[in-house]
Amino acid sequence: MVKLYTDTTYLIEKNRKLIFPLLLDLWYLKNSKLLSLYEIVDIAEEADVFLLPLQYNYLAKFDSNFVKGFISTAKKLNKNIWVYTAGDFGYTIKDKSIITFRLGGFHSKMSKQTIIIPSLIMDPYVNGRLNKFFVLAWEKKPSIGFVGHAHISMLKLLKESYGYLKHSIKVLFRIVSEDYQPFYPSSIVRALILKKIGGSKMLKGNFIKRDKYRAGAKTQESKEKSSTEFFENIYNNPYTLCIRGVGNFSVRFYETLAVGRIPILIDTDCRLPLDNRINWNRHCVIVSNTNKIEETILDFHNSYDENSFKKLQQTNRELWLNLLTREGFFKSIANQYQSK
Repeated sequence: MVKLYTDTTYLIEKNRKLIFPLLLDLWYLKNSKLLSLYEIVDIAEEADVFLLPLQYNYLAKFDSNFVKGFISTAKKLNKNIWVYTAGDFGYTIKDKSIITFRLGGFHSKMSKQTIIIPSLIMDPYVNGRLNKFFVLAWEKKPSIGFVGHAHISMLKLLKESYGYLKHSIKVLFRIVSEDYQPFYPSSIVRALILKKIGGSKMLKGNFIKRDKYRAGAKTQESKEKSSTEFFENIYNNPYTLCIRGVGNFSVRFYETLAVGRIPILIDTDCRLPLDNRINWNRHCVIVSNTNKIEETILDFHNSYDENSFKKLQQTNRELWLNLLTREGFFKSIANQYQSK
């Protein structure tokens, strides 16, 4: 049992979207499986971990005195400290006594004190997006799917540059507690890589390229249509191309695993969750050099036969269910903590 101390006065309904993700299950949803592994205690001295109740980015801006006092008390009591830095960029806290949970960032720049949380998505087989799970057969020419924002134009470059500049100014003047990162025109990069795949005689591309995010959907009906097309494309192709967006991580990566398919991850100095436990090279194609993307995909694909290829899809679905849902991920964190 991991004993957590937090300030429960912050755990009110209006703060529900700002909380440390584990607290959603412990405080709001009363998840019995996680409550068997974690306990929120009232007495600070009894705790194993001081858990900052809300996102660090939010509290650092609106209640910095609380953050300083909370961390100071934890240090005086020689307690572990867990914080969650939210958003596409996340935030690097330069304090070796703090364990930071975040969605993404640059592996080479993050310390061992940083833990990557998977994007906590809904199960596409439970929310009605898809029918019953099944596996696809191995074929000589691998089929690669993609539905999303991928467009090359000067106007698109200017728009992405402008958005990047606005955010960088906020970071520079500390208006937001987020890390600086170099400019990365994700929609243009996606379009260029899709062009490479589409031009290959050894690969089969099944792409729906959008010139706007979610095809510019405004109404609920159009949003549902675009989401259905998105998940059906993953469902109908054994591989899906996964490239980072604004932040250095890909939600599509986790959606592909949840469907029980195989991500092709363009490695942009990524750190993947539970990398001390999961051998990610067994579950996805990791492309470190896009000039060799065809070769990398084919080497991975041709290392499987019919049976092992089907088994991989089943294994990827189970991996997501067991370790990459909120419940599964925090079960693993508790087990790792207790084994130290």
